[in-house]
Amino acid sequence: MTRVLLALPPNTHDLEIYKITGMKAPPLGLAIIASVLEEKGHKVKIIDSPTLELDTESFISEVKEWKPDIIGISLQTPLAPRGYKTIKLLKSLYPDTPIVVGGVHPTYMYEEAINEGADIVVRFEGEYTMLELADLFEKEDLKSERLKNVHGIAFRDRDGRIVATPPRPLIMNLDELPRPARHLLPMDRYTLFNKPIKIAHVMASRGCPYGCIYCITSYFWGRRIRIRSARNVADEIEEIVNKYNIKTIVFTDDELTINRRFIYDLIKEFRERKLDITFACGSRVDHVDKEMLKLLYENGCSAIYFGVESASQETLDKIGKKITIEQAVKVFQWVKELKGFASGSFILGFPWETIDDMRKTIDFAIRLDPDYAQFTVLTPYPGTPLYEYALQHDLIVDRDWEHYTTLRPVMRGFYFTAKQLEKMLFEAYRRFYLRTSFILREIRRGRIKDLAPLLAKEAARFLFEAIKKVVR
Repeated sequence: MTRVLLALPPNTHDLEIYKITGMKAPPLGLAIIASVLEEKGHKVKIIDSPTLELDTESFISEVKEWKPDIIGISLQTPLAPRGYKTIKLLKSLYPDTPIVVGGVHPTYMYEEAINEGADIVVRFEGEYTMLELADLFEKEDLKSERLKNVHGIAFRDRDGRIVATPPRPLIMNLDELPRPARHLLPMDRYTLFNKPIKIAHVMASRGCPYGCIYCITSYFWGRRIRIRSARNVADEIEEIVNKYNIKTIVFTDDELTINRRFIYDLIKEFRERKLDITFACGSRVDHVDKEMLKLLYENGCSAIYFGVESASQETLDKIGKKITIEQAVKVFQWVKELKGFASGSFILGFPWETIDDMRKTIDFAIRLDPDYAQFTVLTPYPGTPLYEYALQHDLIVDRDWEHYTTLRPVMRGFYFTAKQLEKMLFEAYRRFYLRTSFILREIRRGRIKDLAPLLAKEAARFLFEAIKKVVR
């Protein structure tokens, strides 16, 4: 039996990605890895540092008490710098304990992660790779001559060279994975809008066939969509309801509605089991029609998130989005007719854009008038074609990974500076959310107090100043 500690690094709860949104989501990937390890007899502990708001001292105390054989650290790009500091500290305190790093960022920046102190990097899907490492540690050790036979990792060999082994095949049958080890998570601490509410996240699929140049999903999870069976997903949700008394589900999939048969089967499962839940999900404007939207809204769907991204069809074609402006217009019309709830996302700062192009996207967001709009700045994440494009054209102006949050510009365009892009992001929030019609609508719905966490701080401040004037 190997004792495995899986963690998010400490001192990260004050990063922008957590402070701005006020949302705390569980590390679902770690919980699935933990369940795979436990199923094979290994002992696992998860430390969700951002949710628990752990500082370094508290984190090290947890590690010391647990006495792990292997320490696993999961890193998103904005968490990387503080994760590396944690790794160096852990290596100084526990030099003989292997430190394994995984997640999207080190998958592509594995040389960086190893140079910053990681012993092993797990690349791409981590469930069976971590299991093989835990099994190997239990039987022998994690010396480099044995690691070369483990697929899906990178490490430094005895000659000092960084070696990346062949990728591990993707898990094609997701139903074979055990349910996430939620018993290892602080399930009462996950929040939305800085309010403690009972909420659970569920993964129904992996992969995306579209390959948008800015999105990592197609490249990390693969271009082939892999979907769990509706029964398997419903079994997990039923367990969540019964065990944790949670009735609000958030699907983590970028696109839940990609398979129409799956949606019909899932709704059928909900009905037959009489599951009293509400759920939120992501979708695409080319994957739903009015009938599908009606089915979702009438069976517990409380919110749908659509990626619209741009008002320019040329830009949509360039980035590989494979949707049309007309499809977006139709979908938001249907949402209004059905009195449903939908958010739209819009990206500012594509390299070829002008300031006027960005203003047209803001105009388009106002024209569509979703319930909420999310404006972000284009961010070149490692592993995406956009990152390579930005490097090739020398567009990156900020290489501090902590700033890669989509809320702070880190690259310029051919016709605008990063500073101008920052001003455009503020303008987008101001113009969309400071409309009198929007403010009055939110006051009538009683949602105005929940709006602030969705906005960048300055936009929220101006919004509430405007509200005061309207109310007076």
